[in-house]
Amino acid sequence: MTDHFSWLVRLLCCIGALLALPLQPALAADAAEQATSQQFQPLNNAPVWREVRSGDAHYTSVKGVETGVLIQSGGQTWRALRNGPVMLYGGIAFCAMVILLAVFFKLRGPIMLSGAKSGRLIHRFNTLERASHWAMAISFCVLAVSGLVMLFGKHVLLPVFGYSLFATVAVVCKNVHNFIGPLFILSVVVFIVLFIKDNVWQSIDALWIRKAGGLLTGEHVPSHRFNFGEKTWFWLGVVFLSLTVGISGLVLNFPNFEQGRWVMQTANIVHLIGSLVVMTLSLAHIYIGSIGMESALDGMKTGYVDETWAREHHELWYDEAMKTQPATQPAGGMPVTARV
Repeated sequence: MTDHFSWLVRLLCCIGALLALPLQPALAADAAEQATSQQFQPLNNAPVWREVRSGDAHYTSVKGVETGVLIQSGGQTWRALRNGPVMLYGGIAFCAMVILLAVFFKLRGPIMLSGAKSGRLIHRFNTLERASHWAMAISFCVLAVSGLVMLFGKHVLLPVFGYSLFATVAVVCKNVHNFIGPLFILSVVVFIVLFIKDNVWQSIDALWIRKAGGLLTGEHVPSHRFNFGEKTWFWLGVVFLSLTVGISGLVLNFPNFEQGRWVMQTANIVHLIGSLVVMTLSLAHIYIGSIGMESALDGMKTGYVDETWAREHHELWYDEAMKTQPATQPAGGMPVTARV
């Protein structure tokens, strides 16, 4: 029996050796490469690390998405992209917009009303519309400031604050950013539902495009409740960019849905680029809605605008509003025309 067993073992060894013959050149090459590497660069096991960095999944007792991949080289690509062109060109665009608006304000000044205010007010925004706008605007500003700190703070604030203070500021910004994000998304959705009907393309918008809204000449171009510039900001800034930033932010905010590292890295780059673009464009919207145009902020502050402002900036909407009967009077006893 023992002789038969020994014979069987020798047979299996011979078969294994024959099957391994095609692999011998590759194994010999790897062994030679490793021997050479150890001779000239001791402890530098390049072949092993190349296999580790290949991205192939190997055995692990921990089960989950990508747990079998020890090193994902895509992380270095993501880091180089985030800390390289995204930060560089995004920062340049943001600063360029600030400088451009400052120069424009210096040369052009605010857009003033051509006539005196009438003292008669027209209802432009109801309470819900104003609440949704301010919720979106405030949460947007909080997210913008905290996001800029997390993205550029290491280069701008760290040399000034020092490591301890900057670490505290960065942690606070990160947590505030994570908790305010869902509120911003909710406010964006409500805002879109409330204002989508007034941001549909109309033929008069072509005139606004031809005259660039009168921004350079001071000419007042007629429009309905919102002009083409405001509609563009609604569809590009609010609907497309804000939702893109919000959805990618949710992917980052809730990593417990088994999205892999590649998904998280892609979502982060999309989130960064979308955020930088919408923040840069928002500067123009904030400028026009505040210091860039006389009385532009009144509608969102009180819900009412002066009749002269309505006639000069939104003449077609003003004509429709004047067809309705006067409504209740605010403090001061000034008559009000109801919004259509």
